[in-house]
Amino acid sequence: MELKSVLVIQTAFIGDVILATAVLEKLHQVYPQAKIDLLLRKGNESLFEGHPWLNKVIIWDKKKSKLFNLVKICNQVRANRYDAVINLHRHTSSGLFTVTSGAKIKSGFAVNPFSLFFSHRYPHVIQQGTHETDRNQLLISSWTGTTPAMPRLYPTGQDDETVQKYKHSPYICLAPGSVWASKQLPLAQWGTWLSSLPKDLYVYLIGATTDQLACEQLLGIRPLNAVNLAGKLSLLQSASLIRDALLTYANDSAPLHLASAMNAPVAAVFCSTSTDFGFGPLSTKKFVIESHEKLPCRPCGLAGKPECPLGHFKCGTTIQNEQLLHPLNSLNH
Repeated sequence: MELKSVLVIQTAFIGDVILATAVLEKLHQVYPQAKIDLLLRKGNESLFEGHPWLNKVIIWDKKKSKLFNLVKICNQVRANRYDAVINLHRHTSSGLFTVTSGAKIKSGFAVNPFSLFFSHRYPHVIQQGTHETDRNQLLISSWTGTTPAMPRLYPTGQDDETVQKYKHSPYICLAPGSVWASKQLPLAQWGTWLSSLPKDLYVYLIGATTDQLACEQLLGIRPLNAVNLAGKLSLLQSASLIRDALLTYANDSAPLHLASAMNAPVAAVFCSTSTDFGFGPLSTKKFVIESHEKLPCRPCGLAGKPECPLGHFKCGTTIQNEQLLHPLNSLNH
């Protein structure tokens, strides 16, 4: 099959968009001459600044004049006359973009409300052992095979230059935040872990602006050779920093996927969620940290929650400091 122009749609959150880059990689491998565009929600476009081969990024503003912008994007997509539209999103708006595109090939998940009008429909099954990149690969498997590519991001030379000053000594990164409280290892445990680290090891605390206060609290526990960079780096600058770290620690959140996209060593902490859902680390060097206790309430849902439904949060509090130290110690042996 010959494809000259393809649109990939993923209008979900940052982590989902990072994992969607595996589809971009696979399409580019099989169709290196094809023009590949990406449609995403406003706020995630900075991930693709200076991307070496992505043709165009279409940005949908979901917060401002949502209906007007939806119609505008529908018209824009149709005017581009794509050979194929690959819809990785599972909700109504992306389905509308797909069915009104005019593309001969419209591939998406069967759970999408408009999937009846897709030319190719596939199940989106959450089951043990199936990663989200494998599920996404299904949508293009008829033309590219069933083996997914790795997700990948491309920090620019300017991104590398911005963070180069932090790379003067061996370092690790810590991203202690998450949008959901039930995905966050308690700060007290991160604090104990920080206090256990070698004093000459540099630690860079990273995350969004909303993580600044938590990172500042951790900095108070271990001020020596530690820097709070939360809210000070772009996503691609963070990716560049993560790429050259000895190890990055992160909850089940976007920084985990940044590490996967850079194939950087990563230690992923899973509290209320589980790798069974398909969002675990993909890096060559990867570690998963979770409670050793058999908790009948875990996992308590596919997504995170604003608090533990039972009030005890044992999925987080029972993770031991030795578990946190093990990945770093393993790299040293």
